[in-house]
Amino acid sequence: MVGDVQKMIAVGLVWGATNAIMRRGALLWDQALKSTPKPDPNSKLYQRALFSLRNWLKLLSIWHYSIPFLVNLSASLTFFVILSHAPLSLAVPVTNATTFAATAIFGILLGERTHLPRAFLGTAFIVSGLFLCINS
Repeated sequence: MVGDVQKMIAVGLVWGATNAIMRRGALLWDQALKSTPKPDPNSKLYQRALFSLRNWLKLLSIWHYSIPFLVNLSASLTFFVILSHAPLSLAVPVTNATTFAATAIFGILLGERTHLPRAFLGTAFIVSGLFLCINS
């Protein structure tokens, strides 16, 4: 059981870190889209679908997004393996709480503007709740 909890925390840390990094990649993508001409609203459905596909491929071509996205997906696969033999009532709260705290911490480390005392207080509450969840 202890090994499963460690894996759940590791998955949450990976998810949190990749969420913060993917957010930066998404901002780069958003800047690239601003320079792209918008499709004509009267265009045919296949033209609008092609435009959307092109934008999606542009997002995947930004390595700041695509590499963390692949790492995030591999953590998701690990999570599903953990779920095959760990109680759902423990796995979900542990990974989600860890993900939330890790996203806040990695966002701060990456220089995102945030209200530090609130972020640290919230993270402390999350860690305390996680401790209670694991030890009960």
